[in-house]
Amino acid sequence: MSESSATGLLSKINSPLDLKHLSEADLGNLAIELRNFLIDTVSKTGGHLGSNLGSVELTLAMHYVYNTPRDQIVWDVGCQAYTHKIITGRRDRFHTNRQYQGIAGFPRRDESEYDSFGAGHASTSISAALGMAKAREISGEDFKVLAVIGDGGMTGGLAFEGLNNAGGSNTDITVVYNDNRMAISPNVGALSNMLSNIRTDLRFEKIKDNLWELAGRLPKSTKLQKAMHGMGEGFKSMLMPGMWFERLGFRYIGPINGHDLPELISMLKWVRRISGPVVVHVITEKGKGYQIAELDDTHLHGVSKFDPQIGPQKKKQNFDQLNFCQHFSEELTAIAADDDKICAITPAMIAGSALSNFQSKFPNRCFDVGIAEEHALTFAAGLATQGMKPVVAIYSTFLQRAYDQLIHDIALQDLPIVLGIDRAGIVGEDGPTHHGVFDLSYLRHIPGLSILAPRDGNELRLMLREAIKVIDSPVAIRFPRGSAPKLELDVEQNENIWQPEFLKEGTKGVIISAGPLLENCFNAAQTLKKLKKWNIAVLNLRCIKPLDQGFMKLVAKQFNRWLVLEENVLMGGMGSMLLEFLSDNNINSVKVKRLGIPDKFVSHGDRSNLWRELGFDEDSIVSQSVDFFGRFVNPVSRRVQHEKVEK
Repeated sequence: MSESSATGLLSKINSPLDLKHLSEADLGNLAIELRNFLIDTVSKTGGHLGSNLGSVELTLAMHYVYNTPRDQIVWDVGCQAYTHKIITGRRDRFHTNRQYQGIAGFPRRDESEYDSFGAGHASTSISAALGMAKAREISGEDFKVLAVIGDGGMTGGLAFEGLNNAGGSNTDITVVYNDNRMAISPNVGALSNMLSNIRTDLRFEKIKDNLWELAGRLPKSTKLQKAMHGMGEGFKSMLMPGMWFERLGFRYIGPINGHDLPELISMLKWVRRISGPVVVHVITEKGKGYQIAELDDTHLHGVSKFDPQIGPQKKKQNFDQLNFCQHFSEELTAIAADDDKICAITPAMIAGSALSNFQSKFPNRCFDVGIAEEHALTFAAGLATQGMKPVVAIYSTFLQRAYDQLIHDIALQDLPIVLGIDRAGIVGEDGPTHHGVFDLSYLRHIPGLSILAPRDGNELRLMLREAIKVIDSPVAIRFPRGSAPKLELDVEQNENIWQPEFLKEGTKGVIISAGPLLENCFNAAQTLKKLKKWNIAVLNLRCIKPLDQGFMKLVAKQFNRWLVLEENVLMGGMGSMLLEFLSDNNINSVKVKRLGIPDKFVSHGDRSNLWRELGFDEDSIVSQSVDFFGRFVNPVSRRVQHEKVEK
């Protein structure tokens, strides 16, 4: 079923108001249609599949019971909000989900009035919902606020801070804990174990069943059993770790079967009538209703396009087909085999960071700390103080959450920790919450931190070995999402990764970049040679910090035109660094043109379209080069013109 062929009940649902005309039986049939619609659409567009299949009934029940958008639903992370989008007026556009110029893959306030708070990173919903609830109190308004948290978000430190503040404030707020046991990888840690105990503790179920059976034998059994339903929550709180929430100031309800619509609706109607902080614990199954996803809930969390009949297939890859992340993981595993001090740390991204093989080979030296980026870095710092060699595999966009730990706990103490920063640059369909386009700017000014950016898989492997072998200070290696093509060059690779290297010699000017943009730079230079007979050099900067000052002074003597490209925001990035270098060394002869991310958030879409929009594709580089290198500048006339303007 595609967006244009939606039939039956789903074709009639244009807003949550339409749900309220359906019976509970119809809602159950609608849930089946929605799952078919999700599988069909996501198989064509890619996206977050497993978590969304698991949240269908919960989403329907919330919109059925609450009066959205007046009542506010705040989604955590947002990768479980597809059903929410479909039933809030975006069904006919859902085939554009995560596509260039289509709707976003996460909730966005500028997309719909039903998206009350933007999401993309984990653990934000409780704090945001509490802020909304407090604003409601100040304004004297009357509406409900729900925070829907799941997919590992409850293990994040921000979630604890929100729970602590909300429970102590006695504010009317409902936290819906969508417990599917998973983030992208299985949840880890004491909190996960505690919540697992709630799910599996049989003592309550045995007592409840016995009391329910007894009540059914007595006169007025129906009323008595309804009363028992409420009493059951009291028993649950006494017998199970739900008391943890109670002691934080929340009324704990659950666990509830998240795929039983009548039970969900009944419980949410009751919860809606009470006030104060409430936690509703809902048990769902990731991938529900699609057997392939149920059996492989880790790898079907996020998927590319696939055949729904057979599911996403793992492709066997040779060395040249490996992506940057796989090169990083393979090399780290090889290094760890020869060095028992090597440890790998990741915040809930064992699969995403391709560390499964490392984990199976060195389980005692591989640490998945859950969605807890701040803890991951300080934990690594602790390991480093005792002589271990920690390597933190983390996405650029998630490293932002641990900025203080990077400065205070790692750099200030000059600890030898390697940061493998994946998804640096434009990531594509996940959009602005996941683009790694700020890391050069927020890393470059940290004292003692080295920054490397490989052009291909071989260079990444070389950098990782060098960083671990020779450095006694923190090193960040930033690399992009996706393939790591090996450039076919006439020059041999310079294995001194701390020094820039020319990928192509030239005379007229130089294009400077680092990382995957170098392929387009190199191809553009080749095109310019054919079209204009210009011999433009291409320089792989690769060691962005510390900048090799002596080398760059020689570059300044050889070329007075530098075209600098970077997959980072322009402010504070690589181009800014080179301008600072020229200024600090009183080099006035060099003209610099910078191409990078402008002062705006880049939207979502496939990487090729976004690169074209930003001017990173080969044709755009050629066009910019023709304009920049082909310009003849007369210093005298420029000075005279400037003086006229001043007068």
